[in-house]
Amino acid sequence: MAKLFGFKIEDTEKQSASIVSPVPKNNEDGVDNYISSGFYGQYVDIEGAYRNEHELIKRYREMALHPEVDKAIEDVVNEAIVTDLYDSPVEVELSNLNASEGIKKKIREEFRYLKETMDFDKKSHEIFRNWYIDGRLYYLKVIDLKNPQEGIKDLRYIDPMKLKYIRQEKKENNDVNSRLRPEKQSVPNPQFDEYYLYTSKPNFPTGMITQAGKNAVKISKDSITYCTSGLVDRNKNRVLSYLQKAIKALNQLRMIEDSLVIYRLSRAPERRIFYIDVGNLPKIKAEQYLKEVMNRYRNKLVYNAQTGEIRDDRKFMSMMEDFWLPRREGGRGTEITTLPGGQNLGELADIEYFQKKLYRALGVPESRIGADSGFNLGRSSEILRDELGFAKFVGRLRKRFAAMFNDMLKTQLILKNIVTPEDWSQMEDHIQYDFLYDNQFAELKESEMLQNRLANLATIEPYIGKFYSTEYVRKRVLQQTDQEIEEIDMQIEDEIQKGILPNPAEVDPITGEPLPQEQDLGDVPTDEDPDASAAKITDAEYQKDTKTAEI
Repeated sequence: MAKLFGFKIEDTEKQSASIVSPVPKNNEDGVDNYISSGFYGQYVDIEGAYRNEHELIKRYREMALHPEVDKAIEDVVNEAIVTDLYDSPVEVELSNLNASEGIKKKIREEFRYLKETMDFDKKSHEIFRNWYIDGRLYYLKVIDLKNPQEGIKDLRYIDPMKLKYIRQEKKENNDVNSRLRPEKQSVPNPQFDEYYLYTSKPNFPTGMITQAGKNAVKISKDSITYCTSGLVDRNKNRVLSYLQKAIKALNQLRMIEDSLVIYRLSRAPERRIFYIDVGNLPKIKAEQYLKEVMNRYRNKLVYNAQTGEIRDDRKFMSMMEDFWLPRREGGRGTEITTLPGGQNLGELADIEYFQKKLYRALGVPESRIGADSGFNLGRSSEILRDELGFAKFVGRLRKRFAAMFNDMLKTQLILKNIVTPEDWSQMEDHIQYDFLYDNQFAELKESEMLQNRLANLATIEPYIGKFYSTEYVRKRVLQQTDQEIEEIDMQIEDEIQKGILPNPAEVDPITGEPLPQEQDLGDVPTDEDPDASAAKITDAEYQKDTKTAEI
């Protein structure tokens, strides 16, 4: 097998050779397990699968151009990625991580560096939108192969149409069971090589598979950061997008809209019936005369279903044509009769139904269809069930999307020797990512939760220092993270120095009033030493006192 491009992170704790399983690892990436066939011959039969995947991504991108689908996608992306003037859309959360403050500080710095490399703060909306539409997202991690300890130098986006994930079975398989128990039937223990095939063209060339293998570049798995939607068609082993459920609903909406336009254009005007008197003309002459009169007065309007335009075209038949009928001599002569137009042209119930069906397929609440529909800023209990489900749906999208940051952070920390692969396997479950929230339901819920927390704080305050510590109250009752506690303490200290807040040392903890300033009372007289004063008594005074005492 040809040498892979990129790098590979080796795990020091390798799986024991005695662990044998006929079932390969669970496939969550929607890729087939291919059989190896030679050293440099046919690589992998990816032509058919990749062509289908290519067409599927093209369909998703075409769907995103539809106005209703685009509006629903924007609702999802705007709820998931909130851009603020001062805050980043996402920050790393390390409150549950059992590590030193130095390690946490380095993790925050490296995560900030990765975001700057991706330009995530500016392009977060586009990145999340591309991932949501395509159902997959790929980034190439560029490093200096001579100095890998410097970490990731660049993160480059790769079009999913140009990259294919391959899981290929190794040709030489070390069957442990056959060596240990040759007399018994061995259990197959397949081993797989995982890599990517990249081509600069948006699709692999048709023809021989060897041509696709020669023109494509093999990239190691660790060199690619990928994130999928998590939706996999198990029948075809293909990753799906969240737009997959809306394909049928969108097609139905398109057809009903086009048919409605055609019906209204054809039935809205009042058509006329022209009875032309042809006298005793022969049949051929009568038809010629009728066509001359028809071409003289008729209008030719043709509707284009793709562009929605109406053009005047006399070469094609139109559904808006008037009726021209010949009438022989002896009849009532030339006559014009008017047919009434269509009725109930203002009904849009079918259009509204398919719009709601499309929004339900996309997971967006139906109440967001109308542009003029507002929302009631009441209690969180008054929020519609659809909005609650939508908020949970956006939360799941964020968790799935955050897997991309986890992979980038893993590579960066291991390359810079900040953590080892063993340490990362224990830390990754405790590293979380905090996204900015702008959902109306989330805002109302957060406001009510803050009120409840402050009420609980007022209740538990007399017991602080007796049964509860200050740190416990801040983390458990107020739900403040370590980073928030650090930031709040720094802000309080800064405001005390600026005189905005009073110094706690100068405030009575019971009354909350400032302590009285100490006043200068002058020199306070002190008692003399009795022994020293006794030494100053003269002998005469001592004798006088003695005689007085005797009397």
